[in-house]
Amino acid sequence: MYQSLLEMERKLDWTMTRKRVEVQDALSRNPTTTRTLRVFLSHSVSGQSWQVGDAESEPVNFETGQGIPAWSFKVEGRLLELPNQRSRDKVVPRKFSTFIKRMIVELDRDPSLYPDGNILEWPRTQGVQPALDGFTIRRTGDQPTRIRVIIHLEQTPEQYKVSPELGNVLGIKEESRIGVIQTLWNYIKIHGLQDKVDRRRIKADDHLRPIFGGDTVVFQQLPELVNRYLIPPDPVILHYTINPMVPPPERPQAWDIEVKMEDTSLKSRMAVMVQATKDSTQDLSKLDDELCLFFVFFQIALLTQSLHNAHTKRVFLQSFAEDPTKFIQNWLESQSRDLESILGSGPSEGATIRAEELRRSDFFRLPWVEEAVAIQEGMRLSSKQ
Repeated sequence: MYQSLLEMERKLDWTMTRKRVEVQDALSRNPTTTRTLRVFLSHSVSGQSWQVGDAESEPVNFETGQGIPAWSFKVEGRLLELPNQRSRDKVVPRKFSTFIKRMIVELDRDPSLYPDGNILEWPRTQGVQPALDGFTIRRTGDQPTRIRVIIHLEQTPEQYKVSPELGNVLGIKEESRIGVIQTLWNYIKIHGLQDKVDRRRIKADDHLRPIFGGDTVVFQQLPELVNRYLIPPDPVILHYTINPMVPPPERPQAWDIEVKMEDTSLKSRMAVMVQATKDSTQDLSKLDDELCLFFVFFQIALLTQSLHNAHTKRVFLQSFAEDPTKFIQNWLESQSRDLESILGSGPSEGATIRAEELRRSDFFRLPWVEEAVAIQEGMRLSSKQ
């Protein structure tokens, strides 16, 4: 029973360790999810003719911009909350600028009339940069202007556009590098392209032969082959028109964009499951103490049995040393009596045992019973072996 308990404990420890490693591996992979990023485009105007009315004689201040027709263009964004999300799972939402790798704003204006630049770019720098909820562009002018906003998204994991040569085979157009490799590996397993003898080699079918550039490739070459067919994804392009001659709309225009990002709520829940709580640690410590105590009792029982066996051997050998002839004679009589008791036959047909002795239960509690049973069990085990 104790050995079974130890075996069960080893299996339990192994299972818990394996599960813990699986969860930690999942945590290191950064579980991802698809969320919706809502982008708002709006504008405001100032100093326009319909705003100043008849006050055309108002002086113009070039330092403050007072009296000069101008407009402001805003690009803002926020991450939409998940429906039916528990309050304890909510985290501080990321700023809009953290989802942008690079943004370009192109203004369709005559450069001869507006020489202050019609192309604006916001690149993400490597240093510490404050996160922003939006961007504002201010320009002077009173003419309608078409604007094109080009947004290169920052996604986790980084997404790539799969070239048609590989994308048509795998049935995907845009995916992460790991996702493309996993899809390719699933295609290989489904079509049985792995070599039966050398499992490291992959055989190419008619669709993969142009991609592999041969009939076979080594498994380690798959990531390098996949990288050849990955290209940067297409940016998100938004169009907007500003007409300063009319009042701006009351509500901004909005676009919903799907982005891949780290699932922080799932990661936090997994981290809580991995971390040992105070109560669970105390319970485990208590179980370990109880198991150690049981082990001590088990060792005491084993030592007690060993002492008893040693005492029996000592008595046996001491009786033989004191009077060998009488000891052997008594031992032979005992063996003969035991054999007749077991078989019910012999020289006296069992008559050596008196009927009255058989009726008494104390007769079967004498020392010869234990010895007879041990001899019989020894003979039975010997015959099996």
